[in-house]
Amino acid sequence: MKKVAVISTKGGVGKTTTAVNLAGIAADAGKRVLLLDLDIQPTLSSYFHLEAEADGGIFQLVGFNETRHSEIISGTSIPNLHVIKSNDDQGQLNSLLLNAADGRLRLLRLLEAFKDDYDLVVMDTQGARSVTLEMALLAADTAISPIIPELLAAREFRRGTIALFDELSSYQYMGIQLPELQVFINRADAVTTDARLITENLHSTFANDNGIRVLDTSIPNLASYRRAASLSMPAHRIETRKPSGRKAPSALESMILLASEAFPEWADDFRQLTPEKVSNLFDSSALTLLNTGGTDDA
Repeated sequence: MKKVAVISTKGGVGKTTTAVNLAGIAADAGKRVLLLDLDIQPTLSSYFHLEAEADGGIFQLVGFNETRHSEIISGTSIPNLHVIKSNDDQGQLNSLLLNAADGRLRLLRLLEAFKDDYDLVVMDTQGARSVTLEMALLAADTAISPIIPELLAAREFRRGTIALFDELSSYQYMGIQLPELQVFINRADAVTTDARLITENLHSTFANDNGIRVLDTSIPNLASYRRAASLSMPAHRIETRKPSGRKAPSALESMILLASEAFPEWADDFRQLTPEKVSNLFDSSALTLLNTGGTDDA
């Protein structure tokens, strides 16, 4: 089971969008995917239409060590994709973990209960430094961090995310290896100077850093990602082909490239997702949404 934490110490960079779209394309590629919403703002939990919604969620998992699937895991309208929803709106887990003996290491142990039922766990985290963010990092084998193409965002990445990894490095003396950090440019606009400079700077800065990998794929700033959210769907289902006259690739092509870089062991499975195959998936899902009162395309 692969465990991925989508992280940033800066809010508004597209963590949740990254998490749901990576999870969605992995599920459509046949992987059994579990999403964990560790953010006290439950944006991920409300992204997909939940089916067979469980009474419990992340508070029961982390706060009470509850691992029974029927108690905490909710299904979604996407086959193979399940969610442990955020239900810690008061932020009590941070205080609980700070005072617990296992604290930051609790999730590392708890995720063992899901290894036989899922191929991929994707953890969405809070966009600020917190003990739950640190707990997710220590439980993950890969961390993915989107950066928007603005100089201030790049500076915060160095000051916040890189510093966080440095501070957690002491856990290696306990035999806990920090995850590889994968970085990519999100909401890219090829015509801006900032985007080009930041991309070039990231590649040159971390070229020889074994713990940080700058991905070649960037995700363009497209309305299709916002439209997909309004339909409670992954973006690759909404835009399978590039519109005529546009330079940026389709959402399907972009997500196949990003997922293939993030999870190279499954690259062949992602490449099987042709526009025709994905369009058929969306058609059946759209019909289900309409029949259950889902949101129409705006």
